[in-house]
Amino acid sequence: MIASTSNPQVRNLLQLQKKARVRNGQDVFLAEGLKMFLEAPKARIHKVYLSKSLYEEKGAGFLRDLPAEIMEDRVFAAVSDTKTPQGILCVLRQFHYRLEDLLTKKHPLLLLLEDLQDPGNMGTIFRTAEGAGVDGVLLSKNCVDLYNPKTIRSTMGSIYRMPFVCVERLEDTLPFLKERGIRTYAAHLQGKNCYDEEDYRRGSAFLIGNEGNGLSRELSDQADALIRIPMHGQLESLNAAVAASILMYEACRQRR
Repeated sequence: MIASTSNPQVRNLLQLQKKARVRNGQDVFLAEGLKMFLEAPKARIHKVYLSKSLYEEKGAGFLRDLPAEIMEDRVFAAVSDTKTPQGILCVLRQFHYRLEDLLTKKHPLLLLLEDLQDPGNMGTIFRTAEGAGVDGVLLSKNCVDLYNPKTIRSTMGSIYRMPFVCVERLEDTLPFLKERGIRTYAAHLQGKNCYDEEDYRRGSAFLIGNEGNGLSRELSDQADALIRIPMHGQLESLNAAVAASILMYEACRQRR
């Protein structure tokens, strides 16, 4: 039983919550909550931490023979990243995909994210990508840390199932994708065609830019086509996660 916030494991958990450098150094990330625990691949779980009250409620069998530590409720509250802790926190090993892992299907559907900064947007995009049948996500190096606890929570478990690759420069991956017959579409205010006027039934990749600045000139200039989402009223653009969702589900509709 861990009964003190000065326990070395508690201090390490706090560092893992706050610092990407520590997470990457240990090659792990944190996932909090019952849903995240129950959906986590068992082979990736390094250790589970439970509050005393949840352990007394669920019993030892709930842990599925996984390595675990029990914490006093007040200690668990100190390491929790949520206002109303559910009493369970997992330390999991990070995922390491290759670009080729995203291209196993004949006509893959991909999402390329450039410099997204909002954890909620990132998590929502991953969750929606799984629902829309996307085969993988590419992220630029300046995107928000995917293993940020807020991002992990927003994925609602999709982080376990959606392959992703972080790259130095998205621009450098476009020739690789084109060689494999994947056509790239940049969501852009200057798009010639509306998003639903293109054909996404073959290999396709959507490019989504930063929440404030949109896509960089360098990346949009290399896209095969610029597409736009029609706007009414005085709006110029949509939230990045909303725009990505519209595009992904149009591709999903065409592929049914």
